[in-house]
Amino acid sequence: MSAKYKRLVERVTQMAGVTINGDNPWDIQVKDERFYKRAITEVELGMGEAYMDGWWEADRVDELIYRLVKADLQQKLRRNLKVALQLAGFWLINMQARRRAFEVGEKHYDLGNDLFMAMLDKRMNYSCAYWKEATTLDEAQENKLDLICRKLQLEKGMRVLDIGCGWGAFGKYAAEKYGVEVVGITVSKEQVKLGRELCKGLPVEFRLMDYREVNEKFDRVVSVGMIEHVGYKNYRTYFETARKALKENGLFLLHTIGEIRSLKSTDAWTHKYIFPNGMLPSIAQLAKAVEGLFVIEDLHNIGADYDKTLMAWFENFNNNWDKLKEKYGERFYRMWKYFLLSSAGSFRARHNQLWQIVLSPEGVPGGYVSVR
Repeated sequence: MSAKYKRLVERVTQMAGVTINGDNPWDIQVKDERFYKRAITEVELGMGEAYMDGWWEADRVDELIYRLVKADLQQKLRRNLKVALQLAGFWLINMQARRRAFEVGEKHYDLGNDLFMAMLDKRMNYSCAYWKEATTLDEAQENKLDLICRKLQLEKGMRVLDIGCGWGAFGKYAAEKYGVEVVGITVSKEQVKLGRELCKGLPVEFRLMDYREVNEKFDRVVSVGMIEHVGYKNYRTYFETARKALKENGLFLLHTIGEIRSLKSTDAWTHKYIFPNGMLPSIAQLAKAVEGLFVIEDLHNIGADYDKTLMAWFENFNNNWDKLKEKYGERFYRMWKYFLLSSAGSFRARHNQLWQIVLSPEGVPGGYVSVR
């Protein structure tokens, strides 16, 4: 039976230009024969866990995943009943219900500020950078922050709501450079703790709360890398909350990773190890959710820039691992490496997108002028 799984893995990976135990940096080097069955029967979960367990290796995991995703192999592998039933849970249950809202904060964003400080840019942006005319991660992330501010047409004295504020990268930048006041909300205790230190002395307020609890009016609303935790059952509620919080002449900028297909779940490995209860929206899902609430003024796809961002994060993480390894351990290293490099490969294959969408409640008089 194991020989059958091996032959199947070899045949399928060859369709993507990947050779088992081959000489290319993207070829899979099998260290444990149990890998074959696990990869076939558990697909993404099996691949990820087998890597974490050291059952396979590749010199360039990002290039491997790029080739596998580009070949759309996941559509060719039939999921077994165990995986199908696991995915069914996403469809039957509201995985992003209010009682689950803080789970991703506790399991991901609260892992440790030392980890994220070692990996991210100096302003602690945990989202796609904008690499236009930038040569370093710090420059590219400042580009992204300024792009958002200009798209929002910020003016001194405005009050801005930041849904999913992280450690306050946007709030700090917007307060310093554009003279606005920012209220940031997050479900991560660690982000609130460090964010308040980083933004000390600035008109940036942090609140530990779910987005559904917002009940104030703001001149602008921004949300960077947060709707990925909202879930398709809650998209309408999310946009209704933003609409309720926004003044009639305001603007809302949404920055989100996106899927090219409308799905109702995430892959099992990402759900289990990285972003519990998360899922990526499609344009169709977002458009349906904003219908009757907002005018879509502008849509900008910078998804190709996420590949470069993720590779920069991995370089920082890898270079600083000696300072982290005692706390986190080898299995965490392999998990985080697989997360960053497989994500880079997926964006490189253009399987995932990154959209910045500007929305207005009733349409900008005379038209909105796009910013790039």
